[in-house]
Amino acid sequence: HDIPIPLNDRVLRFVEIFQGRLRPFLTEGLARGASYLPMIQTVFREEGLPLDLGFVPLVESGFKTTALSRTNARGVWQFMRGTAIENGLAADWYIDERADPGKATRAAAKYLKTLHRIFDGDWHLALASYNGGPGRVQRATKRFGTRDFWRLS
Repeated sequence: HDIPIPLNDRVLRFVEIFQGRLRPFLTEGLARGASYLPMIQTVFREEGLPLDLGFVPLVESGFKTTALSRTNARGVWQFMRGTAIENGLAADWYIDERADPGKATRAAAKYLKTLHRIFDGDWHLALASYNGGPGRVQRATKRFGTRDFWRLS
């Protein structure tokens, strides 16, 4: 792995879930992702990002370009409209580049690098903030007085 993952109870519970009830979702997602992963890995190599991050869309969208969340996050990388625009994607009434895997991957690389900087090189906090927003993670680190993702979670 490019990003170390400890074998603790929480991780092992997720492994059980992924091997159990979420197995069909992951299997289908990996099949869809097979066509996108080479492009994602190329972009991430160019940007100096860990290749493990190429699997974020598996969890976010199951690699579905048409994915739309309850909160209107869209595309493979599940960008909210504002975050998409901040990272160089068009997202208006006429065109929505969040559904373009190539453009969205470039935007995701830019955003992930920003989050990595914000959290002083901690990929666990950066990934938590990718999903929940950097403000939420920053508030949690202040509130609980720790920057240890595993203690926060």
